[in-house]
Amino acid sequence: MDINLFVNITSRAWALPILSSLHSGVAGRQAVLLAATGASRTAFAQSMDHLIDLGLLERNPGHGHPLRPEFRLTPLGKTVAALADRIRDVATEEDWPLLRRSWTLPVLTSLHRPSHFTEIKQQLPTITDRALSQSLKSMEARDWVCRSVDSAARPPRSIYSAVNTGGRISQVIAPDVGFA
Repeated sequence: MDINLFVNITSRAWALPILSSLHSGVAGRQAVLLAATGASRTAFAQSMDHLIDLGLLERNPGHGHPLRPEFRLTPLGKTVAALADRIRDVATEEDWPLLRRSWTLPVLTSLHRPSHFTEIKQQLPTITDRALSQSLKSMEARDWVCRSVDSAARPPRSIYSAVNTGGRISQVIAPDVGFA
């Protein structure tokens, strides 16, 4: 999977929980998925539209009522849903608020090996310095990222590494997104 597609998928907070739920066997009906994910109706609808636009979900023709449609994964959607399910396997319920933030998963993906700030930014060309800094700080506060200083370098530079849950998630994601 291309990193740009992955960034696009994770830009909607509920996309991965929806995909993971579908992969794990939750029925593709709106009410059932809403209950399984715990998303608000508005956020859920936006995420579903986004997943359809990306070609990961489609309406199941011939099934469901027009006001209560049923959805199914496309072939590409099945691949991404399997990845989302593997992420859910290594994360806890308390981890999902941080995982639903726009840049958390792409940044963790780029941390499949220890990296400097500029190296992470090069791998994620659409991220701003501020967004990257905030993502790293929020993951560091959660103990998913460890920041160390390379004092041998002149000037000294920070090195970021994915650790604990962040490291496990990074190792799950990196091979499928073209890193590792």
